[in-house]
Amino acid sequence: MEAVARLRNQPTSPRKMRLLADLIRGLDVEQALNTLKFSTKHPSVPLEKLLLSAIANWRVKNEGTDVASADLFVKTIFVDGGRVLKRMRPAPQGRAYRVRKRSNHITIIVDSRSAATAENTKTENSNTQA
Repeated sequence: MEAVARLRNQPTSPRKMRLLADLIRGLDVEQALNTLKFSTKHPSVPLEKLLLSAIANWRVKNEGTDVASADLFVKTIFVDGGRVLKRMRPAPQGRAYRVRKRSNHITIIVDSRSAATAENTKTENSNTQA
């Protein structure tokens, strides 16, 4: 059973956050946490906290199951653009340049490998019967 965690309006540009999201997509949870912990990019801290939140959400959904034996992995992660704050910066000759302070929305879905393979087998069987 999968668990979802969302972070909205994180004040980092989506392009910078997608670089980290691409690093951990499809990895085991332990490996993804290590990758984020030792990454030098500044958005790795909120992304690590979000991944820990997704793991906690999975624990709540599956109370009788141990996280270590479940073989959790990052099933899906995507970064969407959030609100853009528009600010003005002084420019030469009395002009003003617009500065766009971007933010993003992050969604992580965590699932156990055994549940994911069982689901894939189930959908393949239904496709062959149709």
